[in-house]
Amino acid sequence: MEKPNLRHLNLDQMKAYFVEIGEKPFRAKQVYEWIWKKSARNFEQMTNLSIETRAKLEEKFSINPVQVQNHQKSNDRTIKNAFQLHDGFVVEGVLIPTDTRMTACVSSQVGCSLTCKFCATGKLDRVRNLHFDEIYDQVAIIREQAMENYNIQLSNIVYMGMGEPLLNYANVLKSIERITASDGLNMSHNRITVSTAGVAKMIKKLGDDEVKFNLALSLHAANDAKRSQIMPINESNSLEVLEEALKYFYDKTGTRITLEYIVFKDFNDSLQDAKELALFARKVPSKINLIEYNSIGDSMFNNTSEEKLNKFFQYLAKEGLIVNLRRSRGKDIDAACGQLANKSAVK
Repeated sequence: MEKPNLRHLNLDQMKAYFVEIGEKPFRAKQVYEWIWKKSARNFEQMTNLSIETRAKLEEKFSINPVQVQNHQKSNDRTIKNAFQLHDGFVVEGVLIPTDTRMTACVSSQVGCSLTCKFCATGKLDRVRNLHFDEIYDQVAIIREQAMENYNIQLSNIVYMGMGEPLLNYANVLKSIERITASDGLNMSHNRITVSTAGVAKMIKKLGDDEVKFNLALSLHAANDAKRSQIMPINESNSLEVLEEALKYFYDKTGTRITLEYIVFKDFNDSLQDAKELALFARKVPSKINLIEYNSIGDSMFNNTSEEKLNKFFQYLAKEGLIVNLRRSRGKDIDAACGQLANKSAVK
């Protein structure tokens, strides 16, 4: 029989366990600190507990840590990890260093159910949601990699890896709670961005819950016909429905939305496409990230030309919109989301 996961106990439940085995309740706080502040992924690391106490914990509980099964390091310093979960499944997490920040990109599901045509993860079936501690582990491991490889603290976290975060709502929010808590990793909410393909109902729920982190919408086309072509979710969450949800979110939180837009060659890179994007962007306080495409080895989509990308960017900038250009990272490794997991999958 599988042992209960120690990390799924709250502090009061841990105290009750220690009292039950005749230990002082303060032991619970020590263990809690080891798990969430020091990111201990086994009982041996809990060195201020006696060997006997550690043995009791190991006999009763599991931790089910995430482990690095494989990783690739790019010439641009990007580190991509295939993370193996306790049940053998594999997800991805990436450390993305730039001049101004160290960003962890983490996954929220094993596979994905949304089948976006340009995404390698869309070719994988959704197997299960990640537990909050498995998401936390990805951040903790990537945080360690930032220090070990570059001696720079992790500054940002993006939920833009495998899976749709808003279809794993409770675990995503619980992971952010542990990452931002003073008795956790103590990172700032405004350094965290959750990216969604557009689940309108759950965007509104984020507003109702008055979340403090940032929200990004994977838009990629600002008319329904084109967007539905590449993102089947648009058929049930149209641009009009998403506009309403984003306005609701902004009214509740006061947080500007990021619109993510991958610029594909001869699909969404014309001046007309830029005009449609500008029109949508004005409907809700937002900023735009234009993103270079990381090919998944499928000739259906290619990155647009540098000339067209610049014209697209200049049009939006002249329209007075806040627009950033995000260059593709890790071009010399399996950088597109889902590629490394496809190669490394155990099951």
